[in-house]
Amino acid sequence: MIQEKIKVVISDLDGTLLNSDHKISEYTKTVFQELHNQNYLIIVATGRHHLDAMPIVECLGIPLYLVTSNGARIHSPTKELLFAVNMESDAVKSVLSLDIDPEITTVLFRENVWQTNKHNEKLNSFQTELNYHPELVDFSTVEDLSAIKVFFTHDTHSKLLELREQILENHSSLFSHAFSLPLCLEFMDKSVDKSVAIAKILEKENLLFHEAIAFGDGFNDENMLKSTGKGLIMGNAPDSLKDKLSHLEVILTNDNEGVAKYLSKELLKKHTSEIE
Repeated sequence: MIQEKIKVVISDLDGTLLNSDHKISEYTKTVFQELHNQNYLIIVATGRHHLDAMPIVECLGIPLYLVTSNGARIHSPTKELLFAVNMESDAVKSVLSLDIDPEITTVLFRENVWQTNKHNEKLNSFQTELNYHPELVDFSTVEDLSAIKVFFTHDTHSKLLELREQILENHSSLFSHAFSLPLCLEFMDKSVDKSVAIAKILEKENLLFHEAIAFGDGFNDENMLKSTGKGLIMGNAPDSLKDKLSHLEVILTNDNEGVAKYLSKELLKKHTSEIE
């Protein structure tokens, strides 16, 4: 029975804790409040920027650790910044100077704004409230390109695969990278990964990976899912991720409240009738 050894609950946001409208359901909030009441440590680990993610997790109404930009930032339950790492300006400049397909949208996560080379409605739709503002820029005119994260998006996955190979040809030692979604290719400093950030939190709390359960749906969740005592893949995750991590259990989709229903059944069995 997993509830005997699990002390930590870790979840991604988009495609996992959030539904397709980028919101957390009332049922999910209730389950997480009960987890807090039963003294589980909660960690939310997302590719989103902290200014974007904080208002989302605040609606849970519980203290939690927040890992953002795939591990480039860690905030404590009191919103104190515990860890930060950026990509160096010259490294980003080297990537942006490549011959990138002009149809691809390029985004730089800066501390207070996200800079982009073009307006993208699909990206804007991820923010139900605009807390982290976009800024349209010509990157060739920007002197300091240091960034928390740089990512590229296009509706055609194959275009992003080509770009990934183009970038890695001469930059593989500088960056870590992942597809958070098939349409979103992300690059961070080489030291950055959700699992690395989570390890820092667990060490601080004197807890171990095998005492944690994790939920995710993207390739930026891969190491996190493999590291924890129990990793669960969302039903809406790409088949390629399910195939790669075929030893892990697949649960209900984000729109079917897969995370909350699994936690209610497996960790909160005694309280299921109260929650439902």
